[in-house]
Amino acid sequence: MSRRTHSVQSSSPASAASRPKPTGPSAHPAKSAQSPSLFLRPAFWGGVGFTALFAAAGYALALLPGLQRVGPMACAILLAVLYRQFAGYPEAVRPGIQFVSKRVLRLAIILYGLKLNMDVVLTQGLPLLVRDAIVIVFAITVMMLIAKKLKADPSLSLLLAVGTGVCGAAAIAAVSPIVKAKEEDTAIGVGIIALLGTLFAIGYTLLRPLLPLSDTDYGAWAGVSLHEIAHVALAGAPAGEDGLATALLAKLGRVFLLIPLCFLLVAWQKRRSPAGDAKASVEMPYFLLGFLAMSLIGTYVLGSVFTLPAGVMAALPTVTTFLLSMAMVGLGLNVHAKSLGTKALRPLGAIALTSVALSVLTYLTI
Repeated sequence: MSRRTHSVQSSSPASAASRPKPTGPSAHPAKSAQSPSLFLRPAFWGGVGFTALFAAAGYALALLPGLQRVGPMACAILLAVLYRQFAGYPEAVRPGIQFVSKRVLRLAIILYGLKLNMDVVLTQGLPLLVRDAIVIVFAITVMMLIAKKLKADPSLSLLLAVGTGVCGAAAIAAVSPIVKAKEEDTAIGVGIIALLGTLFAIGYTLLRPLLPLSDTDYGAWAGVSLHEIAHVALAGAPAGEDGLATALLAKLGRVFLLIPLCFLLVAWQKRRSPAGDAKASVEMPYFLLGFLAMSLIGTYVLGSVFTLPAGVMAALPTVTTFLLSMAMVGLGLNVHAKSLGTKALRPLGAIALTSVALSVLTYLTI
C-alpha cells in the first residue's frame, strides 16, 4: 500500500473505526496486487514461494501409486484445499498468492499455446475440426440443460461444460475471468474435471480390447470425447503410434477452438451486461492473444527460423504444468469445505451424465 493511500485512509479515524473490518479472500481486492512496490514486499515472495512449494508437493504426490493418473494439478489443488480447511488462509502471504492465481495463471495459459501445432490442425485435422466444433456445442448445451434440471450451480456448471467440451483445466482457467467465475468455482471445477477425466481415460483403456474399432478410429474417438490432453494421451496409448497420433490431432482441434469460443463468450457477456454498468463490463482476454502468438511461434518459428536447445524444449511442458499447478494452489486456497458438499455434487452429476452422453454419441458416429 502506498503512503498516499495510507494517508487518505487515516484521515478519518472515526469513520474507519465505525466500519467492520472485512475478512476472508474478498477482503483484499485484486487491485492491491498491482502496486508498484509489490515485488519488493516479503509477503509477495512468501506467497509465490508458498504456491511453488505446494505445486512441488503436488508433483511428488502424483508420483505415488494410484495418483499418477490424476496428475500434479489436481494433487496440488487437493493439498491447498486441505491446508485451507485445517490451517486457514495464509493471510501473511496473500499478495503473492493472489498474484500467482491471476497473473501467473494467464502466463501459464499463454505458454500452453506451445502445445497447439496450428499447421497440423489446419492441414491434417480439418475433418476432425468440424467434429470437434460439434462436440463443443453438444457438450456445453447438454451440460447446461442437465445442470438446469438438477438445479446445479450455473457458474460452476458452465465452467465444467467448457472444460468437458474443450480441453479440461486449461479451458476452465481461460474462461473463468471472462464469465467472472469465483476463484472457488474455478478450483472446484478443475478438481472435478481432473478426477472424472482420469476415470474415463482409464475406462477407455479397459474397453479398448473389446471394441470393434481400428487403431485410428479408436484414437479419433478418444481425442474428440475425453477432457484433457493428458487423458487423451493416456487413453490413446493402447492404440499404438497411429492411434495416439490421431487422438492427439483430434484433441488439438478442440484446443484450437478455445480461441473463438472465448471471444464468443466475451460477446455473450457483453450482451448480458446492462448498459452503463461498470461492474458488469467484460475484460478483454488479452492473454488469449498471447496463447495464439505462442501457438504461431511454436508452429512456424521454433525449429525453422531459430532453434532452442533440446533441453529447453523438453522442459517447457513441465514448466507450463508447474505454473498451472502453482495457480491452482492459489485458487484451491479459496475453497470452503461446505462448498464441496453444497456446490459440487449436482454439477458432478451433470458432468458425469454429459460425459457419458458425449462418449456414446461420438462412438456411434466414428
